[in-house]
Amino acid sequence: MSDRADEHRDVTNGAPAAGGAGARPPGGDRVPLRAPANPVSRKAVTLWLLEQAFWAVVLVGGSFLLARWADGGRWSWLPGWALDGVWWLPAVVAVLVVPAAIVEPFWRYAVHRWELSGDVVYARSGWISREWAFVPVSRIQTVDKTQGTLERTLGLATVEIRTASHAGSSTIQGLDYEVAAALAEELARRAEELRDDAT
Repeated sequence: MSDRADEHRDVTNGAPAAGGAGARPPGGDRVPLRAPANPVSRKAVTLWLLEQAFWAVVLVGGSFLLARWADGGRWSWLPGWALDGVWWLPAVVAVLVVPAAIVEPFWRYAVHRWELSGDVVYARSGWISREWAFVPVSRIQTVDKTQGTLERTLGLATVEIRTASHAGSSTIQGLDYEVAAALAEELARRAEELRDDAT
């Protein structure tokens, strides 16, 4: 599992510790990166389960159709042992895909967190690999609140935070609609205030 939690930040404001890479706080000890304070909505698990179930059906169904096509057409270029065991393909795909489709949403829920702390948006996402994002509010150019069909059905929304740099942008998925609306409004307000203060 890839986890960039070995990065270290000043946890009082989410900014890099003063003094550049390898710098230490006044106490002399490095402060480990903490998890953001807020989990996403529990309904996000249902959303991710439905998405994973769809892809599991596509993959298992596709492997079944492929096995049927190979068995019916008796592909001459395949070795005999492969043709004889072609019906193992959908079974193997199901054994690999179905457990992952069930586990992944719960794992993602445990990982995905967010926080608006001072003037920094701090988010963690992923499940196998993890991404930690620190977005200074002063650099935010646009804040979008989006809803896919399943998100709308479940009362969820996604907040997309964009800066001038693609690498500095972030997306927070799985938020209750009201929470996403309030977060987007607060970010837009703070970004506008900071821009006004800078001029």
